[in-house]
Amino acid sequence: MANQTINRCVWLVDTIRRHGRITRRQLEEAWERSPYYEGKPLSRRTFCNHRLAAEELFRINILCDTKSFEYYIDEDDENNDSVTGWLLNSVSLNDTLVGAREITDRIFVENVPSARDYLGIVIDALKGHHPVRFDYHPYTRSLPTAGVVIEPYFLKLFKQRWYVVGRNVAEGRVKTYALDRIRGAVVLPEEFRDDPAFDVAGYFKDSYGIVVTQNEPRKIVLRVEPRQAKYFRALPLHASQIETVSDKFSLFTYRMRLTDDFLAELLSYGPRVTVLEPPELRAMVLDSLRASLAEYE
Repeated sequence: MANQTINRCVWLVDTIRRHGRITRRQLEEAWERSPYYEGKPLSRRTFCNHRLAAEELFRINILCDTKSFEYYIDEDDENNDSVTGWLLNSVSLNDTLVGAREITDRIFVENVPSARDYLGIVIDALKGHHPVRFDYHPYTRSLPTAGVVIEPYFLKLFKQRWYVVGRNVAEGRVKTYALDRIRGAVVLPEEFRDDPAFDVAGYFKDSYGIVVTQNEPRKIVLRVEPRQAKYFRALPLHASQIETVSDKFSLFTYRMRLTDDFLAELLSYGPRVTVLEPPELRAMVLDSLRASLAEYE
């Protein structure tokens, strides 16, 4: 019953978002075409219950325009965030795929192995402010580090991998750990207090990916060929992205730290993207390209 209620809440939010604004009559018609109809119309009581549940579950506001009697989602609500959007998209996608079992051999999705074993454990620790103990075996070391204890601050998903960021208790500093390199994670019973000086929202603000350095953010300018520019417009590389369009190319300007993650991303675009500024980043790209070329000579 709980899953059914969640699925119906997702359907309601997704339907309103796709329409932008929608009347009760239009909602009732959409309901009759949905897999949740089962011969029962969308009564006012059912609509109100699902509306309240959706607002509480996804931390959104479903408002009604008293002039047009249309329902819409308050996109300016300060509670709307990336996690709410990701959760809605994930549950909505899951609901869609469940209804497409007969064609699963023709649907291919990306694997996120780091979510299988320890994502739930870390989320429980975050909710209860409990430390987590685990063994950690990064790709850069031949032997794992046993008994790592961290006070988890937040989770981040990047390129199909979940990462937990928290204070390493033994070292007394904030570090990032990939969940797929963790083994034997357990939540410890004691509680910790959040560090009021730690800015969760700002930790990755000036970085691309999961690498954080102490370097100052730099102005970055990329010259991008028109076709690739369309992808950057649809999926910006960073929140600071600004585009200037010309006839033969676009200039994309960012304010970010220079990190290996960002360098790897730039190299993946080949000649479609050229670094114009700063000189240090151009040098990093050239050095990497020369090293790669040397392997083929």
